[in-house]
Amino acid sequence: MKRLRSLLAGLTLALAVAQAGSAMAQDPNQLNQTAQTDPYLDAMRAISEGRIDEAEDALKRMLEQEPQHAGAWLDLAMVQCELGHTREAERLFKIIEERYAPPPGILEVINSQRATGCRGKVVVHDRLSVLLGRGYDTNVNQGASSPYFSLGTGEDTQVLNLLPQYLPQHDQYTLLSANYVRDLDARGDIAFVQFQARANDKLSAYNTASLLLGLDSPWRIGTWDTHTIGTLGALTLGGREYQRQVQLQERVTPPIPLPDHFQFSLLGGLSYVEYPTLTNFNAATDELDAQLLYQNRDTAAQATVGALFDHGDAERLGGDRHGWQAGIMLNTRLSEHLNSEFGWSWQSWDGTSSYSPGLIDQVRKQDTQTFRAGLIVPLRRDLSVELEWRRILNDENISLFEYHGQLLQLSLKWQNF
Repeated sequence: MKRLRSLLAGLTLALAVAQAGSAMAQDPNQLNQTAQTDPYLDAMRAISEGRIDEAEDALKRMLEQEPQHAGAWLDLAMVQCELGHTREAERLFKIIEERYAPPPGILEVINSQRATGCRGKVVVHDRLSVLLGRGYDTNVNQGASSPYFSLGTGEDTQVLNLLPQYLPQHDQYTLLSANYVRDLDARGDIAFVQFQARANDKLSAYNTASLLLGLDSPWRIGTWDTHTIGTLGALTLGGREYQRQVQLQERVTPPIPLPDHFQFSLLGGLSYVEYPTLTNFNAATDELDAQLLYQNRDTAAQATVGALFDHGDAERLGGDRHGWQAGIMLNTRLSEHLNSEFGWSWQSWDGTSSYSPGLIDQVRKQDTQTFRAGLIVPLRRDLSVELEWRRILNDENISLFEYHGQLLQLSLKWQNF
């Protein structure tokens, strides 16, 4: 794959220069115009990320729009060879030779490719990142904001004091996380594993560890790009299994004309969460989101808004829930040696019935906001220092469940890409 990327980087430019100087070049600005069209950028991005099948589709779309784009013909020929399609690659090589009179350097590479053969070998890329951090959390146990809570209704209402262990407790912690991604084939299918473990200095009952396994498979429906993502996850709390989760998501990117650097997607998801040690807490959640992405050389931004539907077990307290969510994430390069991250997320839930008739007669309404800011200082290509601040505001109409907290974390991160 690296060989393909380097060849395309050099050969496309050389052939484009040859085309620009030939009698067939109708407009000296044509190359720059066509190179900036969306299908061609999609193809180059797909090649750089190892999604060869998607690059093939994008280049074919490019040639439908710009049949005289010499670079796209050459890129498509090399991609076909990478996929092992010898006859199609040879047909395209002949078109390039007959139509564009390529210079000797290009002809030499084409002949060398013919001699080597199109083996269709899948080059596997492994990407691994590991983070080790120390932090301080003001509310490790998600303790209630108010020391008082009410039970009963009307004249039977009682105002009680919470025990100290149910109020916010602070502690320092050590965090270890790792992310591993592996390419599976030339189509762009990938497998990924995410692990995270957090150990508190004193409050070990709230130590957590999580493991997530997933597959991401890209495919196309006509001109629509899609990704099917499936995950399996598990979470432990205090050394005991606490939660299991299975999720299936579909991300669809319709061919909507947008300004440069923007992309719009729709995301639908189904998930099921099981609590092995709790009764009547299991739930299935449906999710539908709209997402707008922006990316240039120094900045990446993402805005999301969506609807949620949560279907609990028949005996779950509060019954089913419906809600909304939104979020904004921004990553920007402040200087050569400093990057920044900012994020905000909001989630709102409304229950459908009294939370616990006779004890807590209110219909639960939950409104959670998370604010996040971070600074990243690259020490070298594969190593960086990260400072993160996070603030959580979980506001509810039932004071027993309302909590606020914030944490500050300093981390060292290594990655091999």
